[in-house]
Amino acid sequence: MCGIGGVFAECGPVSEGGLRAMALTLQHRGPDESAVWSEGRIGFAHARLSIIDVGGSHQPMHAVDGSWSVVFNGEIFNYRELRKDSDYPYHTDGDTEVLLAGLVRHGIRFVERLRGQYAFAAFHHETETLHLVRDRVGVLPLYYRNVAGGLVFGSEIKSIIRYVGCAPCVDPDSLDSYLAGRSVPSPNTLYADIRKLRPGHRVEVRASGELFEKRYWAPPAVDRAEWPDPREAVDAADTLIRDAVSAALVADVPVGAYLSGGVDSSLIVAVMKQLRGSAPLETFVAGFGDPRYDELAWAKRVSDYVGTKHHQVDVRAEDFLDLWPTLSWHRDAPLSEPADMAVFRLAQAARQHVTVVLSGEGGDELFGGYPKYRFASWARIIRRIPSGPRRVAGRLLEARLPKRLSRQRVAVRALSAESDLGQLVTWFAPFTSEERQRLLGSGPTTERQRSVPEGVDDIDRMLRFDLESWLPDNLLERGDRMSMAASLELRPPLLDHRLVEFAFSLPSEIKVRGGKPKWLLKEVAKRYLPDEVVLRKKVGFRVPLDEWFRSGICDNAWDRLTGSASFVASTFNRDEVCRLLMRHGSGRFNEESRIWTLLSLEVWHEACIKGWETFAPGEGTR
Repeated sequence: MCGIGGVFAECGPVSEGGLRAMALTLQHRGPDESAVWSEGRIGFAHARLSIIDVGGSHQPMHAVDGSWSVVFNGEIFNYRELRKDSDYPYHTDGDTEVLLAGLVRHGIRFVERLRGQYAFAAFHHETETLHLVRDRVGVLPLYYRNVAGGLVFGSEIKSIIRYVGCAPCVDPDSLDSYLAGRSVPSPNTLYADIRKLRPGHRVEVRASGELFEKRYWAPPAVDRAEWPDPREAVDAADTLIRDAVSAALVADVPVGAYLSGGVDSSLIVAVMKQLRGSAPLETFVAGFGDPRYDELAWAKRVSDYVGTKHHQVDVRAEDFLDLWPTLSWHRDAPLSEPADMAVFRLAQAARQHVTVVLSGEGGDELFGGYPKYRFASWARIIRRIPSGPRRVAGRLLEARLPKRLSRQRVAVRALSAESDLGQLVTWFAPFTSEERQRLLGSGPTTERQRSVPEGVDDIDRMLRFDLESWLPDNLLERGDRMSMAASLELRPPLLDHRLVEFAFSLPSEIKVRGGKPKWLLKEVAKRYLPDEVVLRKKVGFRVPLDEWFRSGICDNAWDRLTGSASFVASTFNRDEVCRLLMRHGSGRFNEESRIWTLLSLEVWHEACIKGWETFAPGEGTR
């Protein structure tokens, strides 16, 4: 894993100093080596975390015939297989040169043969065309900005800002999207004029400056005829999961795993251990000192059962105030989840022992693991009620539900949304469209910028929507930034594109079967783990913010969200913000998600907008 950046200028030469500043800004992503290169109108910057061919594969890299130059972030898991099919005169043992060889022989469409997680830039010298490419599901990020002098791109937004050298501005049109989902969906960002390359897409920038975007991958449609027997699907899933984990173990450095005690990470760890035999396996878990959310005992039980060397890290309320600005700087965005900080602490602990970790991201989005998928049939029925009465009834019911029924409150809020798209958006939304309108003082824009994906039923549509939005823009972005902040590479084998294609070809009733979410994946997990681990109630990776917002960080929330210098107070309706804080403080309502969303936005603005020139990350996180 690495950090990449570069510029395609309207007319050369590019700024060598600007490229060096980009590489320095990305040093946490690649502490092992740094380099820049430029020629005429094109310039690349690279910061390397050495994983494969540790002593070689220096970047930026150029084809032996001079036709292509690349700067690459990520891993191509099938690079050895691709290398065997090539007669290219290799000088390294790494995957980057395999990419170059493929570009020389096949052109940019070679990307369709890659298996792995990647974001890269490739310049074709003869046609003077720059290609920007992001992996199929968006494990790794890539951003770009058109400026007066050309196009600037980078793994992280801060590197683009550093090259341009101008104060960043908030994109007001993206604030509604942020309030609707705690992150801004591709291709937009919270920064004006900076765009995020969408998963499974590539961009071509011609010599004239024209920019063309092309989607090169999409999940397949459901194929009921292919999987009439659920047991055959379980066997196929088992084979594909083992193959995906095996592929993700390709490395010339130590590889460990996160182990929360949930089904997904436990399955990954169990398969890893079988594949590695007697070789030691290091696993890592985070705890919060709150028995409502801690799964430490379950993680330990899985570790003992499988046979791993297990490590635990504790996260405290004090960590939040200390780390919040620094991790907002690393993410280039508001921290979408309190778990961001726990993931960073976990990455810090893991980095002391390994350079790569495998994780369980993707299991819920591929195989229907969230509780909301059980409500899919309700959504279809409730949509028959006219939107006006539906919204009124939903508001009344939600207001009367006690705070302990938080999941039911979310379900009521989502099911009573006024449209099909509103139902999809609202499941993970802190604020409804009406609440956003009261805060912003203008009509919501999110629903007008997005569409309902095609699907054979409500579960299928939910899964496809989450694959395109919640997964890459929230979970994967969090995983990448928080692990890279600790110079640790994160790999989610469940998001191997062959496994993703298999999962989306399955009928919904194989994934959510008899009202049981994630039935297929749990059937596979039963082959590796005890039933008590597989069948226990889902807890999720949660932080006890409800109590922390009433105690340790309560005063901080009031000061930041209502003070005279507050971005939130000056941008949103201050009375609505105060009302929200008072509701939570009363103890009768749990508004942690909404308070977190606003407070995280404020901290990001302090670090990344106000402090774009002067903010310095905390010790040990660069």
